[in-house]
Formats: sequence, structure tokens, C-alpha cells
Amino acid sequence: MEQNAAPLSCLAGIRVLDLTQFEAGPSCTEALAWLGAEVVKVENPKTGEPGRSAFAHGPGRPDSFYFFEFDANKKSVTIDLKSEQGLSLVKEMAKRADVMIENMAPGTIERLGLGYGVIRSLNPGIVYAQVKGFGEGSPYEKNLAFDMIAQACGGTMSITGEPDRPPVKPGPSLADTGTGMLMAISILGALYERRASGRGRRLEVAMQDAMLHYIRIAFQHQAVTGEAAKRNGAGTAANTPPPCGIYPCAPGGANDYVYIFARQIDHWHRLLKAIGREELLGDPRFETVEARREHRAEVDRMITEWTGRRDKYEAMRAIGAAGVPAGAVLDTMELMNEPSFERRGILQVVDHPSGPYKMPAWPVRFDGLPPRLAPAPLLGQHNAEVFASWLGMSAADVEALRGKGTI
Repeated sequence: MEQNAAPLSCLAGIRVLDLTQFEAGPSCTEALAWLGAEVVKVENPKTGEPGRSAFAHGPGRPDSFYFFEFDANKKSVTIDLKSEQGLSLVKEMAKRADVMIENMAPGTIERLGLGYGVIRSLNPGIVYAQVKGFGEGSPYEKNLAFDMIAQACGGTMSITGEPDRPPVKPGPSLADTGTGMLMAISILGALYERRASGRGRRLEVAMQDAMLHYIRIAFQHQAVTGEAAKRNGAGTAANTPPPCGIYPCAPGGANDYVYIFARQIDHWHRLLKAIGREELLGDPRFETVEARREHRAEVDRMITEWTGRRDKYEAMRAIGAAGVPAGAVLDTMELMNEPSFERRGILQVVDHPSGPYKMPAWPVRFDGLPPRLAPAPLLGQHNAEVFASWLGMSAADVEALRGKGTI
């Protein structure tokens, strides 16, 4: 992997004090770490971040793959936030940080004495970021939330599933990682602004609010129809006419399907040629969006007859080569075993003390190379390094803190 990945210095010199856990916050800080920021994760000295053990997978692997995935390229220090000395350490680090971010339960950071007012008085230039389930001023702002709660309250479930069936939670963790990406972008903007103004910012994003951002196409449909956007199965929220959906392929396994999207008339004509139905070119039953919507069953039947005789890879290759958007439905094992992802550095193998593992890396390539993936840290692995470089502590100072149980 070394030859197809590079250490990035886009955010070199930026220090991030990371008090986040699980996914929404950690996905944000991981993005900053991949871009070259020094991200220091503050963890409980005894248990570490809950994500380390919440999804643990057996002896010899004390930390979960989940933790590996969301805390790569970071450093770990351990601080007891319930001790006065521990809080003093965090405040001293905040004085030297460019960014401080937390996603604790509502009101927790303030009760600890680390709220925005306190931190801003120590460091007026800090970008102070908070990720919550519900926004300030929301009737639910004190409620706890995880990804699935925000997806329920943020509209994504209401437009996912079959029209005559109950709502379905989308598979991707849109409310967690999706919210984290919005915050990461906002932090970058605030840091850029600070170069001229010298002032920091308080940034807040709620997972529920972020979901509205990701379902904007559904609001577009509502604006046109005057009705709430409906579930449309494998179709789009805009009720795109056929062919637009998942078509079965051989040999009929759980994910043996190909998605075909040919709304435009030129795509439709190319598709007809690809599946050997040139005689239907110009047929008035299929020449317009409205006509194909009216004859949906016929369109779907002719495509299914063709895809059903081919595997999903063959179907994707043939239809894609014809200039029609098409995608095989690939499962996680197929994706992990696809060699091109590893060759391109999109999946990278990283060495960890508990053994090597492969995981998705940052997908954006910089001058042809993706950022290099470094393993998620062991609990407290960087105590001595970080306290020395950030706070000027000696090895003896660090040992004294460890002896008191502060770290």
C-alpha cells in the first residue's frame, strides 16, 4: 500500500482536541486526521472510548473493527474528566488547540465545565464544534439520539421502502457519518476564515437537521406535487419513469441484481440496442417519459427477460458499455474482495499490534494518490508524546499523572 498512498500535509500544524465517541463525531475528526491534522482523542483511562469494546470481535483483538474504522490516523491520550486535575489538563490543551469537538449527551460538556464560554475565554481563536442529535431550540434538544433515531426524525426513513410497506431504515449510517462530513467541511471553512479574522467560531450541527440536507430531492418532489414525498421502492424520490430500478440477474442469489437508470431518451434508445430490442426504437408506447410510465409493466418485463439470463457483472458491463447508467448490486464481501479497490488505495491494509486488517480509506485522491492510512491508536498510546509536545511535560510529569490515576 505504501506506493499507492501518501501522507497528506493539507492541515499540517492544525491541532484537534477530540472529545467525541462512536461515529458522528469520530468520522468528522478522522477526516481531519486523514488530511494531515494532528487529532488527539481524549479517552477514559479505564475503559477508553465505548466504541473500542461495544463491537469487539474476539480474543487478541481488544479493540473492535468499528473503532479501527472511525479512529484511524489519530492519537490517543487518557484523561479522567471527573477529576479536577484531568479537567485542568483538557483546558491547557484547549489553549493550544485550533479545534475542539465533542458529541456528548446534551448538557454534559457544560456540566463538566468545558462549555463554549469557558473554552472561548481560554482561546478566542478556537473553532469549537458540537454534534448533537437534535438542534438547539428543537422541542427534542435534550433527547438522546443515534443514527437510526435521526434517520427516523429526519425524513430518510419516510422515503425509503416499498409504497405499500412500512418505512425502512437506509443501510448507510447517513445520520452518523453524513453529519460528521458536514461538520468537517464547516470546520475547514471556519479555519480558513480564521486566517483573516483571527477569530474562532462555535459550530453546531444536529443529526436530525443534517438529514434534511440529504433528502433535498424529496422536498423537490413535494414542491411539484404538493404532497409529502412517498416511498418508491428501488425508484427515486422523484418517481422517475422506467427503466429505473433493480432488475434480477442469474443465478438468483440474494444480491444478484443490476440497477438500470435510463430516463433520457438517448439512454433508452441505447438500452434497447443493448438488449436486442431495436424494433422498439420510435415505438410511441415508449418514446416519452409519460408513455414509459404508463407502460411500466411492459418496460420492466422486457428488461427482466434480458437481465435474468445474465449474471449481474455481465449485465453491468454490457449496459454500461452501451452508454447507459447501470450498476451491479455488490455486497460488502464482494467489495472487500475486489482487487481494484486495494490497487487504487481505496481499501488499504494497515498493520496493527493485534494484526493486519483491511478497511476503507479516505476516497478522495490527491494528485493521483489517496491519503495514507495509519492504524487507530491503542488506548493512551500517545500520552507521553502529546503531553510533551502540547504541554511541555517531562517523562516524570507524565508518570506522576499516571500514578495519581489522572491519565
